[in-house]
Amino acid sequence: MANELMINGENMVAVIGTHDLGDILKPLVKEIHLFDTYIAGTTHLDDMSVLKKAKRGDELILKREDNKYDSNAILVLNADKKKLGYVPMKDNTVFARLMDAGKLLKARITKIDKQDSFTEISVRIFMVDY
Repeated sequence: MANELMINGENMVAVIGTHDLGDILKPLVKEIHLFDTYIAGTTHLDDMSVLKKAKRGDELILKREDNKYDSNAILVLNADKKKLGYVPMKDNTVFARLMDAGKLLKARITKIDKQDSFTEISVRIFMVDY
């Protein structure tokens, strides 16, 4: 049929019908590297054990937070949704605007530097694009 969506000779509607949507979209997902920074507030956590579990390469969740000290606050959570800290206030304005506009941002740990009771966690922030 002339009105069918065909790519490389395959009827795309038929292909989609035989696969889960996530499997089809996965190759279309791009991570766009936006910025490298660190996680602020790691010394003020209620549960310090989350820092011991963190490792290089871990994917992190970024979530906007209603915060009386910072209107652009972005919470950094591990895969278990436990708080690691925040995107630093000096870096968060553009990321907050992107998230408020509906863009999906995430982070990945690039380096962990432990010095006595202080742990500095460096992260790379990405925008997920389809």
